[in-house]
Amino acid sequence: MSQGSSQRPQRVAVIVDEGTNPFEVGVATELFGLPRPELGLPGPLYEVTLCAPAPEIRMNHGFFTLTGVRGLDAVAEADTLVVPGRPDNVVPRGPDVLDAIRRAHARGARIVSFCTGTFALAEAGLLDGRRAATHWRWADSFRRLHPKVLLEPDVLFVDEGGLLTAAGSAAALDLGLYIWRRDHGAEIANHVSRRLVFAAHRDGGQRQFVERPVPQVRDESLAPLLAWAQERLGEPLSVAGLAARARVSPATLHRRFRAQLGTTPLAWLTSERVTLACRLIERGEERLDVVAARSGLGSAANLRARLRQATGLSPSAYRRRFGSGGGEALVS
Repeated sequence: MSQGSSQRPQRVAVIVDEGTNPFEVGVATELFGLPRPELGLPGPLYEVTLCAPAPEIRMNHGFFTLTGVRGLDAVAEADTLVVPGRPDNVVPRGPDVLDAIRRAHARGARIVSFCTGTFALAEAGLLDGRRAATHWRWADSFRRLHPKVLLEPDVLFVDEGGLLTAAGSAAALDLGLYIWRRDHGAEIANHVSRRLVFAAHRDGGQRQFVERPVPQVRDESLAPLLAWAQERLGEPLSVAGLAARARVSPATLHRRFRAQLGTTPLAWLTSERVTLACRLIERGEERLDVVAARSGLGSAANLRARLRQATGLSPSAYRRRFGSGGGEALVS
């Protein structure tokens, strides 16, 4: 459990601008605004405020008009600012919106964009010389308008420290769960993902567009294999072993993983093992060699390397931040 669960909730402000996509506003409120009694915590971990530059805001395609939300003054109170996308990306944002984004960044707030909200961050001058993601459909126009930004054209999301950008509407869920995991650990993030009925962990570097061929008569879903492997992560699983279990060649298994999950069998297996290691640490396991063995990562050295790569933290630092048993160092 997060060490910060007894502190005040993190304040999340969501800017709703003219023409904003309703789905991404819904994603932000679903991720950070709903009560989560299933977590068993004394209070919420986030609180969400919708804010807008005008008293009435027409949403994308005029589906409805949003009223009754706060003005942009709410941005000054936010720990995290979320900027959803809108389709008219060649139309500049209003100066009041851009100024609010700049001020939030200048005082150290975390800035998060969903889909084409990346355009607003770029217009505000926050992304020059930095990596960023946006929806593949608008990648070319983004490059033309913002040539100084290092656009990653085929990833789900990018984390540049205090600036996080998601590639599309569904990728906003991936980024949101990534934020939950970074803020409060794998255990709590998994609870949230189950509530959303959404994959708990897709790496930001996975492809935006995953091919989904028309199903054949024979069921080629990976779900049974994934469930089988998740119950045996501590065993010496290999790509060849997974292929044998699925009764296909390794090459065929690789193609199915690419088509259905947008990643490779080895990358998926490693990600699942790191997530299990995080959960073991959070639940209080202090012996590093035990965590490495039970998660299938093998050695303490490999565990350290994989955990730092995935979370930016050493095992001991991860335990201090997310563990339930205090701040003791993990021992080999």
